[in-house]
Amino acid sequence: MERTCCCGELRASDAGKSVRLVGWIRARRDHGGLFFLDLGDRTGIVQLLIDVQRRPKLESLSVLRCESVIEVEGVLRLRPEETANAKLATGEVEVAVDWAIVHSSADPLPFALDDGTAEKVNEEMRFTYRYLDLRRPKCYGRLLRRHKIAAAARNYLNENDFLEIELPTLFKTTPEGAREFLVPSRTNRGQFYALAQSPQQYKQMLMVAGVERYYSLARCFRDEDLRADRQPEFTQIDLEMSFIDREDIHALIEGLMARIWKKVLDRELPLPLPRMSFQDTMDRYGSDKPDRRFPMELVDVSSVFSGSSFAVFAEPIAAGGVVKALNGNGLAHLSQGEMRVLEDGASAMGAKGLAYIKLEDGQWKSPIGKFLTEEMRTALREALSAKEGDLILFSAGPWEKACAILGRVRLDCAALQKEKGLLSLSDDLFDLLWVVDFPLLTYDEGQSRYVATHHPFTAPIEEDRPLLHSAPERVRGQHYDLVMNGVELGGGSIRIHSSELQKDIFENLLKIPAEAVERLFGYMVRAFRYGAPPHGGIALGLDRLAAMLCGTNSIRDVIAFPKTQKGMDLMVQSPSSATEKQLRELAIALH
Repeated sequence: MERTCCCGELRASDAGKSVRLVGWIRARRDHGGLFFLDLGDRTGIVQLLIDVQRRPKLESLSVLRCESVIEVEGVLRLRPEETANAKLATGEVEVAVDWAIVHSSADPLPFALDDGTAEKVNEEMRFTYRYLDLRRPKCYGRLLRRHKIAAAARNYLNENDFLEIELPTLFKTTPEGAREFLVPSRTNRGQFYALAQSPQQYKQMLMVAGVERYYSLARCFRDEDLRADRQPEFTQIDLEMSFIDREDIHALIEGLMARIWKKVLDRELPLPLPRMSFQDTMDRYGSDKPDRRFPMELVDVSSVFSGSSFAVFAEPIAAGGVVKALNGNGLAHLSQGEMRVLEDGASAMGAKGLAYIKLEDGQWKSPIGKFLTEEMRTALREALSAKEGDLILFSAGPWEKACAILGRVRLDCAALQKEKGLLSLSDDLFDLLWVVDFPLLTYDEGQSRYVATHHPFTAPIEEDRPLLHSAPERVRGQHYDLVMNGVELGGGSIRIHSSELQKDIFENLLKIPAEAVERLFGYMVRAFRYGAPPHGGIALGLDRLAAMLCGTNSIRDVIAFPKTQKGMDLMVQSPSSATEKQLRELAIALH
């Protein structure tokens, strides 16, 4: 169409020009003989002045509903000073319309599209009419910011000699990892593809192929229960490099983050990013993705209770465990209901209870108070910097479990502090760090075997390799996570590139039978025999990063057409039934 510019681009300096615009009617105001329309497109809105006495044929515009699509032509003029709208970029001007055509008239809307009203509409309604929801400035702004993040990533990686390569979506089913979406094969009856959970194995094959530097904005699929930060299909900024070590990955990704911060937020990102070991993050924050924006830290108080008559603490210490404590500053006055929130959080992590002390009205109020000697109270006060009005919380047991329980309680305490005005966290405060030196393997009691902490292709730290068979629980992997504000933005590792080591880990440590190794990973083990370079990579969650930079807790807000918590696309009514003919072709029978 022959529009001269977009609605949101017009300024006072353009006054006197003849313009042609297209867009949606956002609002209508009738002043008897004169009426005004707000015309909007993706760039913003501008006011239209329709003088029916001067242009009688334009009276038909007065009956159009909001969101009807029109094209207009007229002269841009300055609005009278007393009617200028300082809140709008185009608030100093208006278009005196001489000619108009209606391209599409709109039915009554299911909900108003202004951000204030639409935010109160239930999510199911907004997702059913997602094409309307996306017209809102806030929604469009989120898609625009996501686009800028993706564009910045692509440009940065292109500048660093990466090739963007599309990898297959249809993969093979594997027993490790999350539940997969299975896709039946019509031409290979009774056999199935799996939608790729990630491009992990394919990108390693690209390194064996000599590509050296690959990236893609990869679509990934997992058949998992959904929540705010999880969708069945999501996007990763995925990359892999050859002839590098962990330091090279850290430097590259820090440069990428700095580029995104500058292009999207116009802010400098302080570099280098801090690094913490898995041991340290668990010990201090009770999480391998710590939120360090608030200062509460876990403290080991095992020495205070060693030999105590309080068996709940003394027995775990004697068994080699720990007692961890946390000072919930200012929370001594929590109600029973609020305390139950903390107890439920601890219970969800496997705790049998939650011991506490309230420093209230000059007293130590606690169910365990009778076990506390004056020496213990002094030691706890010093270790935790405890003062009147504070709430001390405890967890006892094996080190990792005790830390994880109190780590969950720590987050719940922070939420309560925010509610009570004791803690303020700015939406534009971003704390990024690397978490490194994870255990390579974790012992799974249910399966009575070790499982890969990250994935089975992660290489052990070289100095720990002699411990692989004698003390596998002490072996650290060359795995690294990028964490921001308590959220894992992405993770990766230096990979195994030796066929002998990879086969040893599959068969002797992970206890995958040799037949299964050949069936599932045989091509990879064979490929490593033909000259595999040292290589490694990382995958960053584009959806999570976009959501956080948009200030929203849900990745659904930055996905154009998201699924509900039940995995439904309400707009197109998917998933849906298949016909009997389709099922017969796939050799599938429903029971």
